[in-house]
Amino acid sequence: MRRAFAALATALGALSLLLTLTTGPSLATPPNIPSASTAASRLASLTVAAESHQSTYNRDLFPHWITVSGACNTREQVLKRDGSGVVTDSSCASVSGSWYSPYDGATWHAASDVDIDHMVPLAEAWRSGAWAWTTAQRQAYANDLGGPELWAVTDNVNQAKGDQDPTTWKPSLTSFWCTYARAWIQVKWYYGLTLQSGEKSALTTMLGYC
Repeated sequence: MRRAFAALATALGALSLLLTLTTGPSLATPPNIPSASTAASRLASLTVAAESHQSTYNRDLFPHWITVSGACNTREQVLKRDGSGVVTDSSCASVSGSWYSPYDGATWHAASDVDIDHMVPLAEAWRSGAWAWTTAQRQAYANDLGGPELWAVTDNVNQAKGDQDPTTWKPSLTSFWCTYARAWIQVKWYYGLTLQSGEKSALTTMLGYC
């Protein structure tokens, strides 16, 4: 619990420094990642169901990278939150800094090498129940800075993940599997999304690394 509050304080502090220099090592992580025991309890409560509406998915149904504050959109906000020594220009674009990608352990020094990953991909959310949401609800999901949905990661790793769930894709760093599973479960639980039986088994295995 203490670790979760510390992470939340770090994230909120970064958000308040919109155009300033962040010094020191980057310890930022998305907020509200549950403990392993809480995640296991929430995983058990999720509804297991077959996915549906795959053919009607369209990424445009999830308006994302909306303006969050001043000139800053959601992507830029995450880059500042999760980077180290990040300097932004008057348009809120990151002109220098470094970003550690927890999925693969790589560190990048150009924002163009970093993607903002949706922990539970938009297409996966759609298949798991977001097809029934309003556009406003999907916009809120796609730009959620209040939970562990958005992560700054290596661009080609994010592209390799695509819209896969943990049944078919996991981070290459097994040391991150515990955090990944806890974050994935939190997003699905918070938004009332379903999961498949194979997905549940994969997440249970990943929690075993905690």
